[in-house]
Amino acid sequence: MRRILAVLAVAGLALAACAEEPTVGGPTGATGTPGATGPTAPTAPSDPAACAAQVELVNPGVLTIGTDNPAYPPYFAGGETKEHPEWKFNDPYTGKGFEAAVAYEVAERLGFDRDAVEWTVAPFDQTYAPGPKAWDFAIEQISYSEKRDRAVDFSESYYDVNQALVSVKGNPITEATSIAELRPYRIATQIGTTSYDFIVEVIQPEVEPGAYAKLSDSVAALNAGQVDAIVVDLPTALYLADPFVQEVKDGVVVGQFETAAAGEYFGMAFEEGNPLRDCVNLALEQMKADGTLEAIRTEWLSEKTNVGEVPILR
Repeated sequence: MRRILAVLAVAGLALAACAEEPTVGGPTGATGTPGATGPTAPTAPSDPAACAAQVELVNPGVLTIGTDNPAYPPYFAGGETKEHPEWKFNDPYTGKGFEAAVAYEVAERLGFDRDAVEWTVAPFDQTYAPGPKAWDFAIEQISYSEKRDRAVDFSESYYDVNQALVSVKGNPITEATSIAELRPYRIATQIGTTSYDFIVEVIQPEVEPGAYAKLSDSVAALNAGQVDAIVVDLPTALYLADPFVQEVKDGVVVGQFETAAAGEYFGMAFEEGNPLRDCVNLALEQMKADGTLEAIRTEWLSEKTNVGEVPILR
């Protein structure tokens, strides 16, 4: 990465968060003053734009954001476009969908106009793998975990997430009202995800869980009757089972699990040691304080669902 020499003159603009230095103590996501241990130590910028102006980016003058392709609802929306035909299902450049809207709001607070934001493909399993990255941060429902945090740096939460169980009408698993009642059934999801970990570690089914390379493969298996249910994050569950979408034919959200209360959240992922993480955290703090993040969440994850109340399975 090469250092941006130009200083962004954006007085008073609300902009987004800087990353943790190796010398900073405390958990990933904390915003601190790297190396500020004495009266002569420099003060870290409190403004996201000023913070970002000091950071070396992958491509100078451009904020490069990674996400997977295809980009699925409700996190990305707006469909495919002629301008960016390489993006399947949804073009993130539209700014539509929960994560696209969050990313562009963060970018603005960091001092980047929309035309200074570029999207690149970031396969999910590479977002939390160690090593150099081709993006400044990735945003694609990446749940924080201690194991992942040892390989990359995470921002603070932009969404506290519950996992959920999706099945189809008529399957006996839809009658379950507790986690214990799920154990006799074959449950699947994408391998390498916290959803898969939840199946193995919490549900502990008596039948070996299905493990698929992609979420779309697990959805296909459910539609084909090869599994009884799949575990995904709640917003994805609401989309898959939406009666007007029918990604899962005759889909039912059987219930949700209280993983958010246990600390599961989505964060942006950064190459370890990238100071941009702290800048993004500053932006997220502003967005939480002024209600912008909640408004984006309401627009894309609450108002655009046609599934009723989802019970909690304990």
